[in-house]
Amino acid sequence: MYELYYWPGIQGRGEFVRLALEEAAADYMDVGREPDGMAVMISLMEEASIKTPSFAPPFLKHGDLVIGQVSAILLHLGARHALAPVDEAGKLWVHQIQLTIADLVSEAHDTHHPLGMGQYYEDQKPEAKKRSKEFCEERIPKFLGWFETILTRNPEGSDHLVGNGLTYADLSLFQVVEGLRYAFPNATERALGGTPSVVALHDMVADRPRIAAYLDSDRRLPFSEEGIFRHYAELDA
Repeated sequence: MYELYYWPGIQGRGEFVRLALEEAAADYMDVGREPDGMAVMISLMEEASIKTPSFAPPFLKHGDLVIGQVSAILLHLGARHALAPVDEAGKLWVHQIQLTIADLVSEAHDTHHPLGMGQYYEDQKPEAKKRSKEFCEERIPKFLGWFETILTRNPEGSDHLVGNGLTYADLSLFQVVEGLRYAFPNATERALGGTPSVVALHDMVADRPRIAAYLDSDRRLPFSEEGIFRHYAELDA
């Protein structure tokens, strides 16, 4: 069994890992949502015997392995569950795409906390509005345009980012589109109007039987103003 450690009650960065585990039909425990799960997670982070401690959740425990950072976790899961190509070049290409997705996720988070994590959103609204304006007008179209280019240049001619089969990068791009649509519905729909292949990939992932079942279940937490993707109407430029 895999043990996923992340904050209970929010999707956050842990959701990218959950989607891969769900698509793989992997046996896993979402420890933070279990009774006393938070205490168990904090204890494991502070345990002196852990030679590779994670800086912050999410992290995955698999046997003796403790893996932190979403991209590293997905690199591990991709190889074990056929969610990445078997050749080295393909593995690295999927990993590169995932790292770029991580950049986008960080930028999305910083729209509502541009001055730092230690201050409430209410204390940095003017700065958040400036940051979000650039994110909506420049960064969302630039990122989604890059993904569109990858999809249209796929040498396999498929509707996936890499090769002709599903990878964890496809699952993560689905989650990014979901998050952006929640946080910045107006700006995102404008950008998606010019990226039909990204929309098609999102819809394809949503229709996969295991993902569809997961999205319909209580295991899929709703978006909220406590996570990475937060909807504040005044920021949706």
